[in-house]
Amino acid sequence: MRTYLDCYPCFLRQALDAARFAGAGEEAQIQVIQETLALLQTLDPSSTPPVVGEAIHRAVRERVGHSDPYRGVKRNATEQALRLRAWIAVRIADAVDPFEEAVRIAVAGNIIDFGPSAVYDLERALAEVTERPLAINDLGALRRALTRAASVLYIADNAGETVFDRALIEILDLDVTYAVKGAPVLNDATLEDAQAAGLDSCATLLSTGSDAPGTILDRTSDEFRRAYEAAEVIVAKGQANYETLSPGDPRIFFLLKAKCPVIARDLGVEPGGLIVKQGGSNLDA
Repeated sequence: MRTYLDCYPCFLRQALDAARFAGAGEEAQIQVIQETLALLQTLDPSSTPPVVGEAIHRAVRERVGHSDPYRGVKRNATEQALRLRAWIAVRIADAVDPFEEAVRIAVAGNIIDFGPSAVYDLERALAEVTERPLAINDLGALRRALTRAASVLYIADNAGETVFDRALIEILDLDVTYAVKGAPVLNDATLEDAQAAGLDSCATLLSTGSDAPGTILDRTSDEFRRAYEAAEVIVAKGQANYETLSPGDPRIFFLLKAKCPVIARDLGVEPGGLIVKQGGSNLDA
């Protein structure tokens, strides 16, 4: 997905948020904004938003001298989500369709995203999960694909959201490889964040080798690309993975909440829509 004009104010807000999360003073925050404005003038506007975001967040981290400005908010998000583990387990166990309930809960967890906004309402997102229909509903295709597969590559998005991913992974009778960022960017999950959420108890953890938002394949490690090419089914969480991965690959199932109006428009849904979308044509075709 290309970068739209409406993305530019969001880049500036993200840069300022990152500086503030890092504890930067007002003078450093001003420098971050000025440098971000200058950087935006040099970046190719036809690039995807995650390519632009990668450059901006690297520059901010260098300016404020902090390798992981979002470390504190990631830890808090994971702790908040872990407190809901028992509630999640009951919801899934008592559901008429435990698989659908687990998928919906995983989608609801995508609200924990400091890219589009530094504010989110987790309780409201979870309350919505059974009340709202899926705006794009390829749940049946995902169920069939997982039934046929022996393994799945699950590409993570945010820390805290990891706990909701774990709930889905734990009900799958499959070998799951859970891919996380190779280094911090935004509040995206790294190996440390996945371990804090307990993903190492139910999946094989894999680093993408990249610190870019989403999954920009030519930025990833050889090990990750081998896993990606060999994967029977790929579950890709979040907006940035939707922005960067091939919409034409039927192996991929995008699970996300369309929090950004630009992405909602690209998907053809209303903002806030819950999405389970298969890439390309249906696997039965």
